[in-house]
Amino acid sequence: MRAYYFDNEPTDQRLPHDYDPSRPVDVETLGKIGVLYWKVPVEGYQSEIDAIAAKRDYKNRDIINVTKEGLGEQYEAKIKSFFEEHMHEDEEIRYILSGSGYFDVREHPNDEWIRIGVAPGDLLVLPAGIYHRFTLDTDNKIQALRLFKDEPKWTPLNRSTETDANIHRIDYREYLLPYPEA
Repeated sequence: MRAYYFDNEPTDQRLPHDYDPSRPVDVETLGKIGVLYWKVPVEGYQSEIDAIAAKRDYKNRDIINVTKEGLGEQYEAKIKSFFEEHMHEDEEIRYILSGSGYFDVREHPNDEWIRIGVAPGDLLVLPAGIYHRFTLDTDNKIQALRLFKDEPKWTPLNRSTETDANIHRIDYREYLLPYPEA
C-alpha cells in the first residue's frame, strides 16, 4: 500500500497521479479519517483474514474479478460507476488477491483526494460515510476478496446534498470532530 495526495491532473484516472515531489500519507493519517489497513501475505491468507473478520464481525464474503473478462459487457459501466465519488452505508472491506488499483478517499478537513495504491496482500477498510472512488491502474485488472458485516451488497450513493444529509455520512463527520486539523 502506498498513499499520497492525488494531483488532480485531468489525465487518465488509471495513472498514479502523484505530485512531484510526492506528498505521502502515512497509515496513522489514514486512521484519523477512519481508513484501516493491514498487510496480510496472500500465501496462506485465510487464517489471518478469518481472525480479522471474526474480530470485526464480518459475516459474509465473495470474490470480485474486475477485468474485461470478469465483468464482460458490464465492464465499462462498472469502471465508470466505481470512479464516481460516492459513499456507502456500510464499511467497504477489500483484500487484494491479485492485480492492483487505486482507492481515492476524501481527506479531512480540506476535502482533498488521498490516493491509496493497493496490491496483493493489502487489506483496506473504508468506513461507512466516507466519500471515495476506485479505479484500476494501467494493468486493468484486480481480484479482491470483499468482506461484509451482513449480506453481500455494494450500493453506491453518489455525492450530493442528499448524501451529505445521510445518517451514515453525519455519523462519519461526527467521528472526524476530534481531528479538526490535517
